[in-house]
Amino acid sequence: MKPKRIAYRSPWQNPVAERWIGTLRRELLDHVVVLSQQHLIRLVKSFIRYYHEDRCHLGLDRDTPDRRSATPRSSPNAKVVALPRIGGLHHRYVWREAA
Repeated sequence: MKPKRIAYRSPWQNPVAERWIGTLRRELLDHVVVLSQQHLIRLVKSFIRYYHEDRCHLGLDRDTPDRRSATPRSSPNAKVVALPRIGGLHHRYVWREAA
C-alpha cells in the first residue's frame, strides 16, 4: 500500500478520514475541554475503544466493528445498567441481576 497525495482541504477526495474526524469532533471534542496534549491522546484512545467495542453503527446493521453480540435478558428480575465510557460522556448498557 502506498499513500496517495490529495489536494489541500479537499474533503471529497478522502471521505473516510473526513467522516472519522467529523465523528470525533461531534461525539467527543465538542463536549470536553482538552487540557493538554496527553489529555487529548487519552481521550482519543478511549473514544477509539468506545467506537470499536460499544458504539452501534447503522452501516453494520446496528452492530459494533468488534461484533459484540446482543445479550438477552437473563431473568425477569434483570435490570438495565449503564456502564460509563469516556468519563461518562457515553454509556454502554448491559443486563444485570437486581439485588
